[in-house]
Amino acid sequence: MARPQFGDPEPGRTYRDRPAAFGIVEQEGRIALVRVAKLGHAPWLDLPGGAIDPGETAEQAVAREFGEEAGLKVAAIEAYAAADQYFVNTDGEAYDNLATFFILRLLGEAPELKIEEDHTLVWMEPEAAVAALRHDAHAWAVAAWRRRLHRGG
Repeated sequence: MARPQFGDPEPGRTYRDRPAAFGIVEQEGRIALVRVAKLGHAPWLDLPGGAIDPGETAEQAVAREFGEEAGLKVAAIEAYAAADQYFVNTDGEAYDNLATFFILRLLGEAPELKIEEDHTLVWMEPEAAVAALRHDAHAWAVAAWRRRLHRGG
């Protein structure tokens, strides 16, 4: 099956492949997002997650990123979707996120893991998240997760 590709690459710009892992954890009908506020940029919302480090599995990466960005301890239950997203980060680096999306289980709060000061945990209803997320691939992944829930897995 082909992976959907999101984003519009700028002509003449080279986008480096960046394997990444993101996840959805639900609590009381809301999902965890991170509000990212970088100096000189309007804040945005993302699913917690990010690049897979060398020697790390996608499951390990999504758990690490949830701790670093949101201060949550999670465990990957299942990879349920994959999609790619062209984007340019705030440092001007161009990437094609080759993202795997996971359904996660919340193990608890772990504020000692949080190191990304410009990220703030936000709990949001999935429908609102689809409209608010910065990346189309993230919005698509939330919609795919919701459809999967309503189909029974």
